[in-house]
Amino acid sequence: MRKRNVSKELEGHLKELHLPTVRRMYEDMGRRAASEGMDYSEYLLELAINESEDRRQRRIERRLRESQLPLEKSLESFDMKRMPKKVIHQAKVLQEGSFLKQKENILAFGNPGSGKTHLLCGLGQHLVHQEHRIYYATCELLVQELLRAKKELKLDKMLKKLSKYEGMIIDDIGYVQHDREEMEVLFTLLAQRYERGSVMITSNLPFSEWDGIFKDPMTTAAAIDRLVHHCVILELNVPSYRMEHAKKNVKEK
Repeated sequence: MRKRNVSKELEGHLKELHLPTVRRMYEDMGRRAASEGMDYSEYLLELAINESEDRRQRRIERRLRESQLPLEKSLESFDMKRMPKKVIHQAKVLQEGSFLKQKENILAFGNPGSGKTHLLCGLGQHLVHQEHRIYYATCELLVQELLRAKKELKLDKMLKKLSKYEGMIIDDIGYVQHDREEMEVLFTLLAQRYERGSVMITSNLPFSEWDGIFKDPMTTAAAIDRLVHHCVILELNVPSYRMEHAKKNVKEK
């Protein structure tokens, strides 16, 4: 009778079952289990824990890539001490991620260089590490993609694709002035996500100046109404970080 090659058979089954971590570790862990007197259940549990953790890490890495978040803008590299006490408290609460389940929006206002983008991107990364799905885009690029999808009769398909993300960061809304057709597709996106998914927006412009974004008072009012119905407003009324950094460099020279 031909002797079975157990290791080869086992590796074949593990490959078929897509268990790469178990396949990589079972021999070494088996020797450790034998030396430490583990029973079969403990040995299998250790393998399962390692497989699960590796899968989780790969899932997070994949979601970070698809999020298109600028990874250099993390919470760890954000100078939270510069922020008003209210914003520090709000940011701490938002890191828990419950606003995503409640489909709440985040609206970050402040002057250029105040840290709006960095804070929301850092928060986005933190939420991805909690296994939430987040998507980042500048308003300018997002509008162009939506407009192109509309012209190709694929807008519904794109909106459906974006709906899989629990949170969407739209950076610098109003920073670049767009025409009416471009703003109509942005409003369509905001309307589609209303009470279905969170929108996280940064803007240099207060609501009183949003008529210049949407080109029409009725559309502006409707957009603001949808955004503020369930929202957290972050007011980053602090000096420009870039300006402070530049002044510091000049003094040091």
